[in-house]
Amino acid sequence: MSQLLDKIDKQHLPRHIAIIMDGNGRWAKEQGQDRLFGHVHGVESVRNIVEGCAELGIEYLTLYAFSTENWERPEYEVVGLMELLVSTIRDEAETLHKNNIRLHVIGDMNMLPDYARNELHEALEITKDNTGLNLIMALSYSGRWELLNAVKNIAYEVKKGKMEVEDIDQDTLQQYLCTSGFPDPELMIRTSGEYRISNFLLYQLAYAELYFTNVRWPDFRKENLYEAILDFQSRERRFGKISEQIS
Repeated sequence: MSQLLDKIDKQHLPRHIAIIMDGNGRWAKEQGQDRLFGHVHGVESVRNIVEGCAELGIEYLTLYAFSTENWERPEYEVVGLMELLVSTIRDEAETLHKNNIRLHVIGDMNMLPDYARNELHEALEITKDNTGLNLIMALSYSGRWELLNAVKNIAYEVKKGKMEVEDIDQDTLQQYLCTSGFPDPELMIRTSGEYRISNFLLYQLAYAELYFTNVRWPDFRKENLYEAILDFQSRERRFGKISEQIS
């Protein structure tokens, strides 16, 4: 692991990493256990990767923890995930604070049960003044929900006469997204061998480098993170230009 870490160019780190934490259920099935067993073990991976990003000096880490579509899963799994979310936040809030990590949440918080919302608000309050890694949890989130919500809010502003249609541009839309205070991700990692972005940060991932690994999320550790960053650093990011224009 230290050899991989030594290869990383600390001057050219992605400022913002986004991760689709996939494979908990399949990992559990391979262990002969139910899906919640995988989610519980996935929490250890979250701890490890948050620690790894903080150690490297990554500024923003967004984790896709629960999508709007996940509400359609079996009730026992949804209830178990909410209970796991609450217990994890309760256990980790002080640790995040001690490590100068600030917690943020994006998504439709109104969909969460009251007890989960209350626990989240408490953790957000505890860490609000921290200046290290910004840990962004995407909960009850989907890219289409976010874009629809942004468009509706812009339409309300136009209807109330507070905004002219001609004045709406990319910056306007970004101001109404959940991520308005954060830079776009430069690296998106998806675990467990699936090659899609599953309604995650649809607008923000426009120029992100996409990295896919077969490693299940409960097995994903710092060395896997380092491999993804090294792959990112080997790529040429052109943003629609040609190589000669950016060299």
